[in-house]
Amino acid sequence: MKKALNVLIFTGLFGLIGCQQENSINIQQAPLKVSFSHTASNKVLELGKPLLNPFGEVYTINSFSYYISHFSLITVQGSEVELPVSYFLISEKQPVSKKINFDAPAGNYKAIRLMIGVDSTRNVSGVQSGALDPVNGMFWTWNTGYIFAKLEGKSPASIAPMQNVTYHIGGFSSPYNAIRMVELPLPEVLKLRAGGQANLSVEANVDAWFNSKNPIRITQEAFCMNPGTLALKISENYANMFTVLKVNN
Repeated sequence: MKKALNVLIFTGLFGLIGCQQENSINIQQAPLKVSFSHTASNKVLELGKPLLNPFGEVYTINSFSYYISHFSLITVQGSEVELPVSYFLISEKQPVSKKINFDAPAGNYKAIRLMIGVDSTRNVSGVQSGALDPVNGMFWTWNTGYIFAKLEGKSPASIAPMQNVTYHIGGFSSPYNAIRMVELPLPEVLKLRAGGQANLSVEANVDAWFNSKNPIRITQEAFCMNPGTLALKISENYANMFTVLKVNN
């Protein structure tokens, strides 16, 4: 009887391990490419070319960049699938930076979530490399941390020296935490399949920096280079700049 019981237990354990291995094998990874485009004034953004913001103020952009990180996908059933944490610096000056690649669990998804900025831990982790290397020009000091998003240009409406327009947005501490998590609905179901190639086309509209949740007029606010109330307002605006235009399964 004892021998038969031991055989039964062994068989059950073996079956359980087999099921666990089978489940892990079935979680297949699929490639996903996300491409970003930048627009302003209802046209493709071109650095140095005249633009009109939503208040009719003429300006030009000489530099436009931002950090994105902490991606996750929302299944059609509504559950969240977190992807391995990666940090990307998207820059209009570097077209190659506007195309990023992931491996994500195969499945059907209805939305994508991401962080605009850099999490608090990385802000206080000392010298880092890659996208977070201070040499990229997106870091203030060891106390205030990373610049999450940057827009630099000029405008005749600006009363700043040399008519500069300078928005360096950051801050990870309350009450001026400018980190933003956004969820972007997809225009159709994203179907990730092992061995396939899916693509998302995402537009970032610069107009949102000036007039989304908060009105930001160049005549009144042309300069922001530290965490605070203005940086918080601008971050609340650009949290609405992204739209997923297209899904290619």
